[in-house]
Amino acid sequence: MRLNTDPNLDAPDDFYAALVESHRDLAEEQSALLNARLILLLANHVGDAEVLHQAIAIARAGAAPTALPTSRKEAAA
Repeated sequence: MRLNTDPNLDAPDDFYAALVESHRDLAEEQSALLNARLILLLANHVGDAEVLHQAIAIARAGAAPTALPTSRKEAAA
């Protein structure tokens, strides 16, 4: 089975608003925990390891690490 990356939400803006709202007033650590729990719940719902691995690879490819400045001069630039 292949991961469906085509738009598939009836109301994507409503979902996005609900997702953003779910993070309101949470500390960074709480927000990260919410994200982790949501990911695990949705992964369980999907249930297909191949699809989940495809999703991880696509998400990772879009989150390439950024280079950290090696000096104060670079950080100020």
